[in-house]
Amino acid sequence: MGGRADRRRAAQRLAGHHAPPHHDASPDGRHLPDVDRLALGILCFALAQLLLGRFARYIGYRFGERTLARIRERFVERALALPASVVERAGAGDLMTRGTADVATVGTTLRDAGPEVFVALVQVVFILAAMLAINLPLGICGVLCLSGIWFATRWYLRRAHAGYLAEGAAASGLAEVLSSTAAGARTVEALGLEERRIAAAAEAIESCRVTRTHTLHLRSVLFPVVEFSYIAPVAGILLIGGALRGSGAVSVGAVISCALYFWKLAEPLDKVLMWLDQLQRSNASFARVEGIGRIEAPVVTGGEQPADDRIDVVGVRYAYQGERDVLHGVDLTVRPGERLAVVGPSGAGKSTLGRLLAGAEAPRTGRVTVGQVPVAELDPAQLRRHVVLVSQEHHVFLGTVRDNLRIAAPGATDQELHAVLAAVDVDWVDELPDGLDTEVGSGGHRLDAQQAQQLALARVVLADPHTLILDEATSLLDPATARHTERSLAAVLKGRTVIAIAHRLHTAHDADRVAVMDGGRVTELGSHAELLAANCGYAALWRSWHGA
Repeated sequence: MGGRADRRRAAQRLAGHHAPPHHDASPDGRHLPDVDRLALGILCFALAQLLLGRFARYIGYRFGERTLARIRERFVERALALPASVVERAGAGDLMTRGTADVATVGTTLRDAGPEVFVALVQVVFILAAMLAINLPLGICGVLCLSGIWFATRWYLRRAHAGYLAEGAAASGLAEVLSSTAAGARTVEALGLEERRIAAAAEAIESCRVTRTHTLHLRSVLFPVVEFSYIAPVAGILLIGGALRGSGAVSVGAVISCALYFWKLAEPLDKVLMWLDQLQRSNASFARVEGIGRIEAPVVTGGEQPADDRIDVVGVRYAYQGERDVLHGVDLTVRPGERLAVVGPSGAGKSTLGRLLAGAEAPRTGRVTVGQVPVAELDPAQLRRHVVLVSQEHHVFLGTVRDNLRIAAPGATDQELHAVLAAVDVDWVDELPDGLDTEVGSGGHRLDAQQAQQLALARVVLADPHTLILDEATSLLDPATARHTERSLAAVLKGRTVIAIAHRLHTAHDADRVAVMDGGRVTELGSHAELLAANCGYAALWRSWHGA
């Protein structure tokens, strides 16, 4: 019995020896309060990271949106301040691409780059510091092995800016081709230009493909080199660490820790390099957006005031960009309060002369003055008080009919608005669902071409300029309505200078004088009766107009 009791006590002692330790003790029986503190520290740091990350993103997004709003506003201001000729040469597609895609690219960088790059750089600094603290030789070895990233990045940066600029220019060219084709779809179909426009679009698409392939090539060189550069430091640390371990200069734990730290370095460095590529794209986009302000425009002094409303054209020659002269030494004087009709065959230079008189273009040689002051030296606001050009191209702005009219006179009353509408024979506004408050333009009530033209004429009457240039401004109206509208305008604008560029010769019949243009020159000048009596070019046009 005694032996059995001894065996039972021995078994209990053995079981007690293998019993699991207490929950707050280590295997050797000591407590682990440090583990609890470390767990609490990790929790606190995770919470701090959450709060600081949220705060950084809030600050970054607020800064980005405010800065982006200022960039958009400045872009619109600069675009609107450009001369009409510059805008036309640039094309709607180019301006649209700069104002949408390029601005959006800049906005993405402004919102997100700051917080993410800052956090990634902080991680890189802490990881490198930890490695150097663990073992200085191994840390230096790892840093030196990262030199491949430095050389690859320098190679990439020397080429990326020009590449992304070319990519943006190609995108603008494609947008211009597509927008012009869509806007002139009826003309393209009527003249059978489909194949030509398809070829132009294919050429623009090919240009986009080539430029994008080039930037893709740059990235395909940079990122593989970077990926290899992440492996090189780890391999170098293991090789050198193995050699140092053999001599007892470093422990196995230090070698493994440094290798793992360098492997962990790949994530924040990847983020920095991805944003580096985005920054190059954004830099090119920002240069295109800001480039609007660097476009050379005529120098405007705005100091001297015109003495009167007399317009003088002296020795004017003009050529569109890259083309031959379309005006050849034009001399013309328009007296204040005169009604001058400019007539002639298509391509004679009538519309070009009208644009020069309105300051939309500048002559290659010679000068155009109003009140002895060169038109080019008047600022836009000052010029529009003297000269306003109304062409056959009209735009209905998004907003109400009242908004569209008040562009010319913001303080106009409803009574004044109805008066100018009556002056151009508009009788359809009261029939609209909400009268002057009817929304028109894109998404609103659709006005036909004739109504849009009448609305534009009403704006001009409301602006009340000293000189009005009508370039086929009633061409979309039927002949009877056009003649009645022109006579109504003449009555309203009595005492103002009116220069009418027209193919309908009844306009010339009602004018004080008629200027006949042919081949970019003024070939005849005089009253309707005088030119008929001279029996030259105008007389032939008049007989042709009446079918004689």
